[in-house]
Amino acid sequence: MNPETIPLSFSEIGVTSCFIKRLEDRFITKPTDIQCKIVPMLAAGQNVFFTSATGTGKTFAYLLPILNSLLEQQNEPGVKPYTMIVAPTLELCTQIKNELDFLLTDLKISSSLLIGSASLERQIEELRKKKSDIIVGNPNRLLILARKGLIKLNNLRFLVLDEADRLVSEEMLDDTNELCEIVFYKNKIRPVITACSATINSNCREKLLITCKDNNIPFVESNDHEILREKIEHWAIFSEKRRKDQTLRSLLSALKTNPRTKKTGVKALVFTSRNDEALFVFSRLQHHNVPVSGLFGKVNKKAISSEDRKAALDSFRDGKVLALVSTDLAARGLDIPGITHVIALDVPSDSEVYIHRCGRTGRAGKRGVMVTIGDETQMRLLAMLEKKLKIVVYPKELHYGKVCAPVPMEG
Repeated sequence: MNPETIPLSFSEIGVTSCFIKRLEDRFITKPTDIQCKIVPMLAAGQNVFFTSATGTGKTFAYLLPILNSLLEQQNEPGVKPYTMIVAPTLELCTQIKNELDFLLTDLKISSSLLIGSASLERQIEELRKKKSDIIVGNPNRLLILARKGLIKLNNLRFLVLDEADRLVSEEMLDDTNELCEIVFYKNKIRPVITACSATINSNCREKLLITCKDNNIPFVESNDHEILREKIEHWAIFSEKRRKDQTLRSLLSALKTNPRTKKTGVKALVFTSRNDEALFVFSRLQHHNVPVSGLFGKVNKKAISSEDRKAALDSFRDGKVLALVSTDLAARGLDIPGITHVIALDVPSDSEVYIHRCGRTGRAGKRGVMVTIGDETQMRLLAMLEKKLKIVVYPKELHYGKVCAPVPMEG
């Protein structure tokens, strides 16, 4: 075997023994490809942009070297925080905070969660009382606190932009840029910068270079994108637009009664591009007594409360419902273990959206299925994606309550 192909261990890439033991509690014993590449770079103080498929350990790729560094320097004098992690959605911020809590058990490194759905007054009080080493939050809430001078950023050593493509999207770019401006103005020594996502295209990279005021930040890609081809099976089911919700119900019923999936349980994430379509599909499934929850941006022009979003996610995570209906925007950054099927009711023109959808299944070494339900026009778009992404899409049909390959036409 070529020595370059031999997997490294966590100790070989410089991870401290206490964190290795924590990872073993989750049966994580070998670093992923992206962790092997990124951990040593951040440990050496290098700025880096990196991309890796969803579910390949991006969060640990930056948390482990940062926590190693903080563990070594925790007794050094200096104004806190040492690290700021910026993420676009409340759910992703919460997930990062949960991973921090998991890794920091019994250690004297503290963290705070600063997100828009929580009380600003309580967060201000927490910042005054608790001098956290790490803060995690969405750009708008962090910016509000930074403008007020409530976050002391003059000793920041690490700046992380997670789901960076979303952070420099049109709706978030101004907040992200202003927040970074404050960080660079306050700091005498520039922090180590990390930006990551499942997809970072050339346009996004150019925006990030401007945001981070450094044209020389290297870009690292992972080999983990092979998961798209090796761990995920891709299906296409033809359906006229007016019958899509009925086709979806038939598919969910077939999956639920399939002997193989019946044993393991079905956990399906259903995607649509638009909020009104997601709400329509959710309502139709509920009307037909399909156990389902929904994750939307707004309903009747009113924002969904954080409590409703949490209830929808919890019921899906706990297996109380068969499916979760969501838009791409609402589901960005979600890390829900055990998703068996991702079902798309449209075909995105952008291959990156398809990659993000696929990344919700086939995680942690498990296999998954990506199903696209579409009409003739969308099947042509899917064929173009199939060629571009070098995947194989298998046509499927629903017959007598089963998913099967199409029957060849005679003659």
